Amino acid sequence: ESKEKALSGQIFTFAGGVERLQAIAMLDGAMLSTIRASEAAVSTVLDVVRRLEADPSRGLTSAEVERRRALHGFNEFQIAEEEPLWRKYLNQFKDPLIMLLLASAFISVLTQQFDDASSITIAIVIVVTVAFVQEYRSEKSLQALTQLIPPKCHCLRDGVLQEMLARSLVPGDTVYFSLGDRVPADIRLIETVDLEIDESSFTGETTPSCKHTQPQSAAHNSISQLRNIAFMGTFVCSGHGKGVVIGVGEHSEFGSVFKMMQSEESPKTPLQKSMGTLGKQLSFYSLCIITCIILLGWLRGLPMLHMFTIGVSLAVAAIPEGLPIVVTVTLALGVMRMAKRHVVVKRLPIVETLGCVTVICSDKTGTLTQNCMEVTDIYTSAHQHAQVVGGARKEIVCGGVPITAATHPNVFKVVEVACVCNNAQLRDDKIIGHPTEGAMLAISHQLGMYSVRDQFVRTEERAFSSEQKWMGVRVRNRTHNPAESPSKEEVWYMKGALDVVLRHCSSLASGTELVEEHWSVFRAKASEFGHRGLRVVAMACGHNLSQLSFVGLMGMWDPPRESVERSIGQLRGSGVSVKMITGDARETGETIAQHLGLWSPGSLSLSGEQLESLSPQDLADTVVQAALFYRVTPKHKVIIVKALQQLGKVVAMTGDGTNDAVALKRADIGIAMGRSGTDVCREAGDMILTDDNFSSIMAAVEEGKVIYYNIRNFVRFQLSTSIAALSLITLSTVLGLPNPLNAMQILWINIIMDGPPAQSLGVEPVDKDVMTRPPRNSSDRMITLPLLVQIFAAAFTIVAGTLWVFKKEMEDGVVTPRDTTMTFTCFVLFDMFNALSCRSQSKSAFSVGLFSNHMFLYAVGGSLVGQLLVIYFPPLQAVFQTEALTSWDLIFLVMLSSSVWILDETRKLIVRVIAARRLRVARSIRVHPV
Repeated sequence: ESKEKALSGQIFTFAGGVERLQAIAMLDGAMLSTIRASEAAVSTVLDVVRRLEADPSRGLTSAEVERRRALHGFNEFQIAEEEPLWRKYLNQFKDPLIMLLLASAFISVLTQQFDDASSITIAIVIVVTVAFVQEYRSEKSLQALTQLIPPKCHCLRDGVLQEMLARSLVPGDTVYFSLGDRVPADIRLIETVDLEIDESSFTGETTPSCKHTQPQSAAHNSISQLRNIAFMGTFVCSGHGKGVVIGVGEHSEFGSVFKMMQSEESPKTPLQKSMGTLGKQLSFYSLCIITCIILLGWLRGLPMLHMFTIGVSLAVAAIPEGLPIVVTVTLALGVMRMAKRHVVVKRLPIVETLGCVTVICSDKTGTLTQNCMEVTDIYTSAHQHAQVVGGARKEIVCGGVPITAATHPNVFKVVEVACVCNNAQLRDDKIIGHPTEGAMLAISHQLGMYSVRDQFVRTEERAFSSEQKWMGVRVRNRTHNPAESPSKEEVWYMKGALDVVLRHCSSLASGTELVEEHWSVFRAKASEFGHRGLRVVAMACGHNLSQLSFVGLMGMWDPPRESVERSIGQLRGSGVSVKMITGDARETGETIAQHLGLWSPGSLSLSGEQLESLSPQDLADTVVQAALFYRVTPKHKVIIVKALQQLGKVVAMTGDGTNDAVALKRADIGIAMGRSGTDVCREAGDMILTDDNFSSIMAAVEEGKVIYYNIRNFVRFQLSTSIAALSLITLSTVLGLPNPLNAMQILWINIIMDGPPAQSLGVEPVDKDVMTRPPRNSSDRMITLPLLVQIFAAAFTIVAGTLWVFKKEMEDGVVTPRDTTMTFTCFVLFDMFNALSCRSQSKSAFSVGLFSNHMFLYAVGGSLVGQLLVIYFPPLQAVFQTEALTSWDLIFLVMLSSSVWILDETRKLIVRVIAARRLRVARSIRVHPV
């Protein structure tokens, strides 16, 4: 522990110069495939570099990378070999009901009923094929979700530091990582700056591991004690570092963990579980009814084999075994649709929660604003105020006069501090790094001061954190010999929040003692900047970190995103509260919040310190009223989330920093930033905004609501069809009528119920009015009493109309192929019109748009074509025992079967009229109160 403290805050590099490493890299020798972490830990950096033939100064060449990849493969885990499609297809025949049907076909062969045997076999093949396609789509949809956010890293190749996919790493690559990054492979560290890594997911240790570059003794060889190794899958929680890849993919220490993970199945979502439970309950009731049907038919003297075949076919059709599968496919396709709208959902249960969100807590910078920081104002300790003016060709003026180093040295000093105390970089006219530091680098480049940092060697760094609110670096001039008075010539450069920086200062840049009057002046100027919506960053420098000289302020403008104000209005109109959280000063936060319509003068805004001072009861009452929280740290975010959840709110929280992970985990939905967010943050979040745009959150809520309602529409259709088919055969048996449908026709109905027409309801396009509906109560059941009434009403209409047709056609008392064809076609057409009415619970089909869901049109059109082939195509006529109908028969059946749609349209019209009348009454009461 004492050794770690001594190492803290220092920059460690391996012994020896770049020239020596390059010479070692040229040595001949057999290249190891990988080096075990325990072995690399006891070896010096030079030994590891030599054995891997690495080049930490320039990285590997592209040609060498390809050679090594041919040997080691990609940096990824080998997924268990996928089962062949033909075997997956054959596995469908293992379903108990399918095996019973096959037994029925076999018995038909033994009794020389070859027509029945061939018909049943063909019908089985069709049913099995549809089920196979469904499961295949489900698997492929879920596999696609894992590819939405591939992990990336920063690697040195061909002398250029570049961002690339982590899967492309090979042993010997040189990798850079910093605060919040995910370690992409097993790495032997060769340079560290205050580097601490969270290895809790790997070793179970909750305390971050302090890292260094020194070789260790063999006595400290356990995984948790290897302080010079960064392990794949762990996260940087402080500082930054650099290292050489020693193990990739399954050859990493994480590889053995992955092999255990493969044996574990992903948990199902609550909706999938509830649908699975519903399916089992319906299966039980259906089997009981079907058993009674078989017994009644047998008691009436009907052939047992015939009744057995009918019963098993009815079980296949009536039991909604496809319910969980279609729910999974609908969820997965919805997630893919969200990805096109810049939202990546990592866990399927979140889709169900999105429609229940009542509060969204959003960061300001980058989410509500464009994250395009630009320095607009510089105020020096000598009270000079410089501004950036002009359009495309900007210039920096002070009092209307362009500044120079000779005329305004104090301004240049502020920029010098901003440039040196900075980890952003400029490459190929592109700034890489944090937007705030990028803005400072851009202004230094504009003044020709970008190269000033090259004059110094950094000897120590104190990384920025949201708790301490400052960053500091200690540097010395490159021309200075450190052997001569090393401490005297080293200088600290600091930037951070104004009050925090001032507490480290004892004087101004001119040497004048810093007094309370100066504090007031600088605070007033910072307040002025804040009221203009500017982010304020203070600068200081000096030899002693506790007695620095204050040099000035920078004001940066980050304009609000154009679409955010509209999105906030829509969310608030639907009953979702939006709260803005920022680490900036009160004035800056209030200006931006007012611009977005979140805050108005007189509204409540709270600081992080005020949150800490409130009692639990006052906290809950106050947090729900406030729309703005300023000077907030990650721990304050957790306080806000807990307080809102205690009030029963469903909370979505955004975050981008490493320390935001706790708040994201605590929230009902953690929303991580894809661009500016750290790997730690993205790992903790439930969903990721790939464009960091608040409007994408609204798109996610919208899609979440639509997916839920689409699943409910599908459930309504499938259950009404299942109940109708079961009731039709049951009533026919109870009333002593012949079976109106044969086994093959029942199986065809099953294909429609579980197949494309049903699935197309799950991809119904977004209904824009869905955002006018209030958030759904998370405890509400999907199948409500009104929905059950709609299901049974549709089933009753279908059964009544189909039985009437069957009775009408069977006036002579003899069942003919025409009778069953009319009955069968009537049921199928009823089902198509029922699917049309199930597209929306409340809107007319004309309001929804008859042609808005192309998948529905293709599915229904394909089903109707298939039905016509069953009726008119001779080979299929033989299988389904049908005969051709006249055009008048079809017109009659269409007119009759449309009644289920007409009745539901009438219901929807009555509901809309009543709702409109209630709305008018409510408005009149508000306008003319009693």
